[in-house]
Amino acid sequence: MQIRKNDTVLVIVGKDKGKKGKVRFAYPKKERLLVDGVNFIKKHTRAKKGARQAGIIEQEAPINVSNVMLLCSKCNHPVRIGFRFLEDGRKVRVCRSCHEVID
Repeated sequence: MQIRKNDTVLVIVGKDKGKKGKVRFAYPKKERLLVDGVNFIKKHTRAKKGARQAGIIEQEAPINVSNVMLLCSKCNHPVRIGFRFLEDGRKVRVCRSCHEVID
């Protein structure tokens, strides 16, 4: 998976199309991301003995990786991601439009 935690992404498909957000969690095995302010769902909860409140709670749900694009910090556009090896042998992510290193 090419998008990681703390990346800024743009939603390109779905009910939240056009929204920007920061990736809070990444679930690589499921190919899903939890993005701040995107894909809110309503969950009906029952009261528990502790501090949890009963009622309808809005919370963020994971979104599929294919529905977002990374925003490049240099060119500030949604971009595809490439990979390149540096001289010291590290593998880094690269913006496909401006060819700058993202990591």
